[in-house]
Amino acid sequence: MPGWMHSITAKVLGVAALALLMLIPLGSIQSMVGERQELNAQAAGNVAKGWGGRQVVGGLMLAVPAEQTVLDANQRQVITRSTEFVLADRMATSATMSIERRRYGMYEVPVYVADVSFVGHVDAADVATFRQASGRSWLGAKAELRLPVADLQGLRDVGDVRVNGKQVRLVSSTARAGGLPVVSVPIDLDALAGQSIDFTVRIKLAGTGSLQFLPMARTGTVDLQAPWPDPSFVGASLPVSRRVDDRGFQAQWRVLDLNRDYGQHWNEGDANVDTRMAASAFGVELFQPGSVYQQNDRAGKYALLFIAMTFVVFFLYEVLQRLRVHPVQYLLVGAAMVVFYVLLLALSEQLGFALAYLMAALAVVGIIAGYASAVLRARRAGWTLGVVLGLLYAVLYGLIGAEQYALLIGAVVLLAVVALLMYLTRHIDWYTQGSTRMNRETP
Repeated sequence: MPGWMHSITAKVLGVAALALLMLIPLGSIQSMVGERQELNAQAAGNVAKGWGGRQVVGGLMLAVPAEQTVLDANQRQVITRSTEFVLADRMATSATMSIERRRYGMYEVPVYVADVSFVGHVDAADVATFRQASGRSWLGAKAELRLPVADLQGLRDVGDVRVNGKQVRLVSSTARAGGLPVVSVPIDLDALAGQSIDFTVRIKLAGTGSLQFLPMARTGTVDLQAPWPDPSFVGASLPVSRRVDDRGFQAQWRVLDLNRDYGQHWNEGDANVDTRMAASAFGVELFQPGSVYQQNDRAGKYALLFIAMTFVVFFLYEVLQRLRVHPVQYLLVGAAMVVFYVLLLALSEQLGFALAYLMAALAVVGIIAGYASAVLRARRAGWTLGVVLGLLYAVLYGLIGAEQYALLIGAVVLLAVVALLMYLTRHIDWYTQGSTRMNRETP
């Protein structure tokens, strides 16, 4: 074989190529993590089918059928029908969530039941103004108050429903509002003779993963509380005040009509109102910090770096102790480290991430330390490598847990490792390493 193939440069390039070769199985493992995440999402969907999905709910809105006489293409008069919508002048919403975890196979899904109440006021002056401005003939006797709910499967109970002090009933409906299915209360707008509409609604709503609200009043407030210590506030508006601790959270939103891009009144034929209303939703996501799949994904992102660092340690032993380690032996060590991520994923689904990480790390460290003792022909060297590898896995666990500071910690650790490698190799004469001569000069 050519002499250069026995040089230190060829060895370095070979070790680097072996490290890069590990990207192939690591890529397959990352794909496996993604597949398991998809299965987890499917499990959440299956739970939602029987329990209630990701809920979006609004308060009562006035819906009035309307007619208009127009000329068709043949100049004949035809009557067109549509629905006019009027939102409340003010509405206060409060919700209290009780949360539990449901299992579907080995997957765990957070579900809730929320006691939700709406107290609102539809202003008579608004109704009169919008009725006159619409240019259509309102059929006030057939009006409804509609309550949009994203998943009616989750509507567990309807408590007290009152309109102007009188108890009424919600009924099912084939109509939609804001792109959502609705339940409704029939109301005779003409019989009110210009009175305002005051309403109170109390419902019990079940859902999975998320609860959001629609801003359906000129001035609206939402008060929400739940025993969930890791809320993720999502949507078009963030809370004006919130309290989050280990026992749960409380949050309050205040939304004005000026904060949204649709008005107090529209006709169902108006373009994009449903889309705009859906985009205005806000609320809370029951975030699960550091789920096993998120943690496995983070661990996989550092896999190549840790394999490369282990190879570097082997290489330094080879150079400093004048040993010879075959590429196949590097490959076997890399394979053991790749198996760590498969074992971690499989165990974490059953035991939780922390215990799975400890067991997988101990197994792989023990295997590599024992193998290194035989390869390097020195038990002390093997167990020293095991200690170093154990420290690497401890650092990796810290990086996984430090969500916000992972990049900073990783950068500092990487700089420290590079500095240590430079210190350990400061006296090596790389030009003469091919002939096994080293620079023995003292600093």
